[in-house]
Amino acid sequence: MPLIIVPTPVGNLEDMTLRGLRELREADVIACEDTRHTLQLLNHFEIKKPLVSCHEHNETARVEPLMARLTAVERIALVSDAGTPGLSDPGGIIVRAAMERGFPIDVLPGANALLPALLLSGIGMESFLFVGFLKGRQEEKRKRLEEMKNVRETLVFYMSPHRLLKELELMGGLLGDRRAALVREISKVHQETIRGTLLSFCDTMPEGKIRGEFVCVVEGAAEEKGDDDAWRDEALELARAGESTKNLANSLAIKYGIQKNVIKKFIIENCSREA
Repeated sequence: MPLIIVPTPVGNLEDMTLRGLRELREADVIACEDTRHTLQLLNHFEIKKPLVSCHEHNETARVEPLMARLTAVERIALVSDAGTPGLSDPGGIIVRAAMERGFPIDVLPGANALLPALLLSGIGMESFLFVGFLKGRQEEKRKRLEEMKNVRETLVFYMSPHRLLKELELMGGLLGDRRAALVREISKVHQETIRGTLLSFCDTMPEGKIRGEFVCVVEGAAEEKGDDDAWRDEALELARAGESTKNLANSLAIKYGIQKNVIKKFIIENCSREA
């Protein structure tokens, strides 16, 4: 039987989908991050099912028991406390184990904090990099941010309240004081979007607002002068030499960090004009 990944509300219980409720009702067992939290959700919708805890500290140990249940033709629903399992939440280890052993897997679309925050930010939405939580010690975080310094896509971070100001200061120092937005308490009564720059938040954020989980959306790196002409010149030169538009878009996107569709459009427009 299948493993079904079921997103659960990040705030408002009305965000639970009809299909998600049906899958919870049809499951033989529900693997969940916190049994107490999931029990509240099930009680609200009058669903009674056996629960198995599956959190960051025991997920590896839960692999074999859950795989045995799938082998015994049981239907397992996998949930986290809020949002989509595996997306900065436990669940990825179980999903990979089921995949490697050939069990059918389905993922339901549904609640997450990532996409609402991206849309509320007002920052570029066409292409983005989801970072999630910055993990590790300060030096590891610094190294990770250095790797993202020249990424032109919008960056999306999850941030906890007790590390918020320190991480904003670190990000502002390494990435520059870029345009950014902080979205907190998504889908809850006190949902709020605060727009500004990374370092301005450190000076203006009232302590009373540093509560709940935050999503930080950060503007991508600015295009460096000279790069624009460089990739355009190289694109035209190779296109005239017979290189395919698809291969050019792939290679130049990696080399210059330009979106593939932008490169394709430029080649098609300019080469057809010359013809």
